[in-house]
Formats: sequence, C-alpha cells, structure tokens
Amino acid sequence: MDAATISATPQKKPFYKILYVQVLVAIVLGVLVGWLWPEFAKNDWIKAMGDGFVKLIKMVIAPIIFCTVVSGIAHISEVSKIGRVAVKALVYFEIVSTFALALGLIVANVVQPGVGFTGKTDPAAVAGFAKKAGEMKSVDFVLHIIPDAVVGAFATGEILQVLLFSILFGVSLMMLGERGHTVRALIDDLAHAMFGVIAIIVKAAPIGAFGAMAYTIGKFGPQALGNLAGLIATFYFTAIVFVVVVLGLIARVAGFSIFKFLRYIKDELLIVLGTSSSESALPQLMEKLERLGCSKPVVGLVVPTGYSFNLDGTNIYMTLATLFIAQAMGVHLSFGEQMTILVVAMLTSKGASGVTGAGFITLAGTLAAVRPELVPGMAIVLGIDKFMSECRALTNLCGNGVACVVVSWWEGELDRNKLNAALNRDIDPSDVETAVTTG
Repeated sequence: MDAATISATPQKKPFYKILYVQVLVAIVLGVLVGWLWPEFAKNDWIKAMGDGFVKLIKMVIAPIIFCTVVSGIAHISEVSKIGRVAVKALVYFEIVSTFALALGLIVANVVQPGVGFTGKTDPAAVAGFAKKAGEMKSVDFVLHIIPDAVVGAFATGEILQVLLFSILFGVSLMMLGERGHTVRALIDDLAHAMFGVIAIIVKAAPIGAFGAMAYTIGKFGPQALGNLAGLIATFYFTAIVFVVVVLGLIARVAGFSIFKFLRYIKDELLIVLGTSSSESALPQLMEKLERLGCSKPVVGLVVPTGYSFNLDGTNIYMTLATLFIAQAMGVHLSFGEQMTILVVAMLTSKGASGVTGAGFITLAGTLAAVRPELVPGMAIVLGIDKFMSECRALTNLCGNGVACVVVSWWEGELDRNKLNAALNRDIDPSDVETAVTTG
C-alpha cells in the first residue's frame, strides 16, 4: 500500500467512524449530562472513564519516549548533533515562552478583567498550593531530573528522568556502531509495537472525553463558568491570539500554515479538550510529527523536553491570572513589579513541571515571590481552574507541535514533501495503526 492510498483511506470512512467526530460528540454529550444530571455525572464511575483513559495513555508514554529517543539518537552519525538540537530547542523555548508571558501581561493591562470584582477569598483553600510552591527550589528540580533508579523513572512515568536515561542509552548505542545493530533493530520494532498499542487505546478516547467532561461540568457546574466568565473569556481569547498570531508568524517563517497544522492535529486537540491533559495526546503527537516530516531524533528530543520547558499556555495563564488577582484585590502593580513577574514566572514555570496541579502551583510560587499578600487571592480562580486547565493544555500542545516542526526546519531535517502532503490532506489519526504496520 503506497502513501497516497494510505492518505486517501480516511476519506472513505463513514463520518461516525472518524475519531474526531466521535470525540466531539462525546464532549457535547458529557456537557449535557453534567449540566442536566449533575448528581449522576459526579458518580465515581463517570469520573473513572476520564481518569482511566488518561492512565491508559500515561501507561505507554515512558516506553514510547524511550524507544523514540534511543532509536533516533542511535541512527545519528555524530554526537555533536544531539547537543546542537537540544540547544536550539531550549533557545526556541525561552524566546517563545517570553512572548507568551508578555502577551498575558499586555492583555491583562488592556482588558483589566479583575477590575470591579466583588467576590470573596478563602486563604485556607489555597494553603496547600502555596505550601508546595514554597517548597520548590531550583536545585531540587535539577536533582529530580536524575532518577534514583532507571526502573523507578519508568514506573513513576517521570518524563524528564526517562528522557535523560534515553539520551544516555541512545548515545551509548550510537557509539557501539555495527555492534549495536541488533539492539537498534529490536528497539525500532518495539517502538512500532508501542504505537500499535496507542492505536488500540485511542479508540477509547470518546469514552474518556465523555467521562471527564461530564464529571467536570457536574462537579463545578455552569455557575462556576458564569461567576468568572470574564477571566475565562479573556484567557481563551489571549490563547487564541497567541496560537494564531505568535505561533502563526513562526509557522509562516518556517514555511507552513498554522491553520493547516491545527487541522492536522485536530484529533489530539479534541482529546486534550475532553481530558484536560496534554499528556493524553503526547504519543499520538510524536507519531504524527514524524509522519509530518520531522526527523525522529528531533521529535524524540524536542517533544518530551517541551512538555516540561515549553508550557506556553501555562505561561499566559500565570501572568494573566496574577494581574487578575491583583486587580480583583485592588493591589496596584508597578511596571517594575510586572517585569519581575515575567522573570520569576519564567523560572517557576520550569520548577513545577511534572507536578500535579503544576499550573496552580507555579502561580502560587510566582505570587509568593513578587507580592506574598496576593497568594490568598488565588481562591478567586480556584473554582474555575479546571476550565482554565483545558485551555492551558490545548495551547501547550499547539506550542510543542509547532516547536518540533520549527526545530526540524532549523536543523535542516524537515521533509518538505511529507509536510506538504500531510498538511494538504485531511488525515485521520486512526491511520496510526496503518502507519505502524507499513512503516
């Protein structure tokens, strides 16, 4: 079966068999069930649908990262290329993250969503997050990247720890030359098998999206959206501006359309929307980026690293939410203090990667470092943080996808023929299984 046949296959499917249609319908049904029957939606089994799907995906993230990174590095002919790709990725991450932080500050100053807010704050509600933020230290973060045991890194699913070991193992395998051929072939085959597992798991995405959305709406209710609709709308608007304008311009420079790219990853975006977790789409994103023309070494290094260092949505949220809280509490922040927020947020956004509730914890760390009296104001946004996390995750996914394509282009390893062929066709991610078996 040639590439043209594979690309054309999704067009022949009935619409109800297309994954993104199923996920979209599931999200709508989840919202309706959570709204009309909130007590039923708060059932533990409903919640388990969403949690279970995310756990299924997380189950294979570590081995997929290992196989992808090791396979990519093992086929490289020069060690210097690994460091070159890593440096380019980190430079890109810092530049784009700064744009995201600055955009959040600009929008918050122009729109001023917190001015006139009359809600109450409850310091006890955010005490746990503030405590975790106070415990974050840069040295601890660096040491945490080194696992106590390799098996432990895989068992706990720590992305950066798995990435570190994978890089070391890949370099070692590369230096073995022909002696490592058998192991490389085994890892390549294992990677195909793992993507086959993903192709099976992803069929349950509609169930996971329904459960997660129904439980969220049932627990927090539409009223949570209504109470702080201004902040939610401002955040979503800012995220859209960032993706369309900032990432759009970057994509244009790299020679592709951001809108075609978003269409290409629409299935992953809907899965993230339904589960509020960008990790739930990580394996599919890595596989689809390879099919898009990005080289395997770049995908293996950039995407997992980006999930910890390139959190564009989280960066926008931190500066926007910080100014919202200050405005709501009537605290004026000078230009110098706002610049301090930008610098501190760049550091705290890296320090809490991989921590549950990272977006909220980094917000607490930023507030505590700049104006500690604003920390109790986090209770204002606590009730809607679940809805905000969806936008954070969506923006993070878009940012990491674009980053991988740009770094591949920067490195001179972007296959333009594959890129144009993929972006000009409506390719369904159910092709993952076909790509695995034919690749």
